[in-house]
Amino acid sequence: MTGIGLLCVTLLMRLRKEIDGTEPGTVVHVIATDPADPLDLPAWCYKTGHDYLGPVPDHDRDVYALRFTAKPTGTRPHAPWHQSLNTRIWQGGVSKQRRIC
Repeated sequence: MTGIGLLCVTLLMRLRKEIDGTEPGTVVHVIATDPADPLDLPAWCYKTGHDYLGPVPDHDRDVYALRFTAKPTGTRPHAPWHQSLNTRIWQGGVSKQRRIC
């Protein structure tokens, strides 16, 4: 996925939209140019439960690898750094919905 020229906020919104329905375990390489991306991408992965795999060697650009989880924590469509108002909690293999304010 390319995030060339995008600020991190826009990159996260695009990333959130593009991964919807992605198979768990899928690894995506994100090309990023915002100086905050090396901090924001791992933080977003931590918050959502996805795995941040780190930078990928590339001499021409900054590339980061992410692996998607089967049970991510939901985020808001236009604020991907905030949990969604309705998020699912997995307890003992059973999905329960909880409202987060």
